[in-house]
Amino acid sequence: NYLGVDVMVGHWEFTYGKERVHELIGKLDGEFISQNVIDNDPFSDNFEELIFPPYTIKEIGGAKIGIIGQSFPFTSTANPKKFTEGWSFALRHESLQEYVNMLRKEKKVDAIVVLSHDGFSVDQELAKKVKGIDFILSGHTHDPSPEPIVVNDTVILISGSHGKYISRLDLDIKDKKVAGYNFKLIPVASSLIPADKAGDELIAKWYKPFDKELNEVLGTTKGLLYKRDTFYSTFDSLIGMAIQDEMKCDINFNPGYRWGTTVLPGDPILKDNVYEMTAITYPEVYTFDLKGEVIYKLMEDIADNVFNANPLLQQGGDMSRITGASYSIKISAPSGKRISDFKIGGKPIDMKKTYRVSSWGGNLQNVGENLDEKAIRPVYEVVSDYIRRQKVIDIPLESNVKILDMDCGCPVKGATCT
Repeated sequence: NYLGVDVMVGHWEFTYGKERVHELIGKLDGEFISQNVIDNDPFSDNFEELIFPPYTIKEIGGAKIGIIGQSFPFTSTANPKKFTEGWSFALRHESLQEYVNMLRKEKKVDAIVVLSHDGFSVDQELAKKVKGIDFILSGHTHDPSPEPIVVNDTVILISGSHGKYISRLDLDIKDKKVAGYNFKLIPVASSLIPADKAGDELIAKWYKPFDKELNEVLGTTKGLLYKRDTFYSTFDSLIGMAIQDEMKCDINFNPGYRWGTTVLPGDPILKDNVYEMTAITYPEVYTFDLKGEVIYKLMEDIADNVFNANPLLQQGGDMSRITGASYSIKISAPSGKRISDFKIGGKPIDMKKTYRVSSWGGNLQNVGENLDEKAIRPVYEVVSDYIRRQKVIDIPLESNVKILDMDCGCPVKGATCT
């Protein structure tokens, strides 16, 4: 409400659970809309009905703008089902087309905007399937695009993540349709723009009861600690080292999300920094057995989820970050043939061997055997204890993943470095 959000859709909010989501929406000054979330509980009075309003209409500058909501369509597979049991998430481009048609013909809107958390590449495919959308305001994949992508006359915009950018879209509406537009992606230079006093005060108010805990100095870091990139990050490596140290596992899997505040070399590592990187609503670390062949297939499945040539089969996120292992990957290879030179503990993976595996932030424990229930702990406590013991953290920047068909992380024409 402080930010003045008029309309929003969801993803990680759903991991608070259905009741909490509805409670928070009740406190929102703006509107929460989604045309792609329906009730699929056969015993519910609202079976196959929408959970949220599918669209809203805003009158802005004399123009009538129809806004259709698209929450993350893979929520129930990317996150534990227990949080949204009875709700069905999907892309639902057929019903999206119906709402576009209805807003045009019945509501007589001047422009149609889809507010989306599908992901940038998925939204480009969506624009090929659904006709009549003027703009898609895309999200989920954290991409900043200074110039719009235009697909079948639909303009797709995406504005990065973590408050690094704010974008402005101006529409020229003539004769009940979009005659032109102007878009600008504006970097937010925090070193140049002073903090908003009201914002600082609001944050201080909610942090105050927890200041002592959050400001505990656990240790210091020699190098940069971050949770970004597609395959490797130093904070993920720290988390994995902490888990391996306590759980004595052969290999550890961290979830591939990217958030949290980067800690600069020489800076103290606060308990708040650890929470920023790990404090999800399912933080438990599980330790169990998996066969080598299951681990290898799992890595291929994750790679296909991230890099499938069909964006509609990509479910977002990045590769799971692993510690205790290394591998090479050819992104452009066919499904099931991307991973090579897979080593665990410095030795080639043995498909028949049983490995001790730890993981958190997912459902991998459900396919494992011999789960150590006594060892289950929240990941933020495991990491905090490890930093306290080590006192000084020194994580290498060098990745444990070798990309065979990409020389660097700076794609140029054709998304291939030259």
